[in-house]
Amino acid sequence: MIALSLAEIAEILDGELRPAGADSAQTVVRGPVDTDSREMTPGAIFVAKPGEVTDGHLFVDAAVAAGAVLAIVERPVETEVSQIVVADAVQALADLARAVVARVRAAGRLRIVGITGSNGKTTTKNFLARILADEGETVAPIRSYNNEVGAPLTMLRVTERTRYLVCEFGAAGQGGIAHLAGLVEPDAAVVLMVGLAHAGGFGSIESTARAKSELLQVARPGGTAVLNIDDPRVWAMRAVAEDRGLAVVGFGQGEGAVVRAEDVVVTASGTSCTVVHADERFPLQLQVLGAHHIGNALAAIAAAGVLGVPASVAAARLETVEIAERWRMQPMGNERVRIINDAYNASPDSMAAALRTLAQITGPGERTVAVLGAMTELGEYAGEEHDRIGLLAVRLNIRRIVVVGPEARRLYLAVVGEGSWDSEAVHLPDQDAAFEYLRGELRDGDRVLVKSSNSVGLRHLGDRLGELFS
Repeated sequence: MIALSLAEIAEILDGELRPAGADSAQTVVRGPVDTDSREMTPGAIFVAKPGEVTDGHLFVDAAVAAGAVLAIVERPVETEVSQIVVADAVQALADLARAVVARVRAAGRLRIVGITGSNGKTTTKNFLARILADEGETVAPIRSYNNEVGAPLTMLRVTERTRYLVCEFGAAGQGGIAHLAGLVEPDAAVVLMVGLAHAGGFGSIESTARAKSELLQVARPGGTAVLNIDDPRVWAMRAVAEDRGLAVVGFGQGEGAVVRAEDVVVTASGTSCTVVHADERFPLQLQVLGAHHIGNALAAIAAAGVLGVPASVAAARLETVEIAERWRMQPMGNERVRIINDAYNASPDSMAAALRTLAQITGPGERTVAVLGAMTELGEYAGEEHDRIGLLAVRLNIRRIVVVGPEARRLYLAVVGEGSWDSEAVHLPDQDAAFEYLRGELRDGDRVLVKSSNSVGLRHLGDRLGELFS
């Protein structure tokens, strides 16, 4: 974080400053900000956020022992460091993030990119951060820090030297993206796709589209909207962008895209295409598996172009990215048994894309194996979407379908109903049972996809299988 006095922070947060020890209102702090006492380092600022399971106020002492020099709290606590008492710790995070980013932006060259979409946010964020890192100091979220806590924590990592801030915005309901993105008003607003991920929180895909369009409504006037021309709901958002005074850049495989892909090829060693930009045509060879990641790459190239990075330069940098993120199409195992651990998240769109990738990368004499868990947060769509994925798995001729957990039973029934039975499909109660089954079932030449929503936890099963066949 940038250097601020205790008095300045208290004023920004409309909080009550309680100095301790040798501190005064003029004492300056500039350490990192976090809500996790385990992440504290010398000079850090600890935000004691109440949670559903525990309360951050219980960990102030642990934070101080680890090096924290300031605690932001909702009630006074007994501690040896200064504290600022605020009405709402989460709101305090947002207020501090807004103020810090505004100061850095006013003082220097800071450019900000915001990314949203039902799928692909984290991969696109990582792609773009890789491109921009060679241009100057770049701050981007760790993992999927895209909610009301994670997004401000990312923003608070900017310093006077930061040139680029890449933000990822998710939301559990209407108004969430507008609130988070409104803290920084991105110069470039990237919308990837509108799908059924988290549909249970929005009620319908139309409501999801309205939520994603909030990013454009709070983007910096005079900035740029980077929109997926292949998704009709996203491309329709150009009207929102124009109302905001944004230029529009389309990406995708459709005609009219400013950054376009042709000749997409998916193999076990990666994904390739030809990128077309203006009068240029150049190859892109991603190490990351899956045709769906071409769209994420095009979005990153287009966003980087808004910031002045030539498309061919951006593409060359993307070719150095080995994996999108841990547990996202992550290759594991060995040449005999290859594991693709893609179980950090799952929606109907990402599940279908992963299954298609599995089918595409499996050659003659090799066997496809899909280990599938439930897709969560789909609300009323859950049943029919699990049915659809089960049907797709059979129609893609996936040779072994292993369904894990009671929440995914509907998927298994759809597989059986489509004609896959005997040893072709099994339903197992939990990860341990699945691991024991797969340990005896997998053989040389198997190509194995592990896919589920994060809360189901099959990523850990994928890790175990990767280690078993390493």
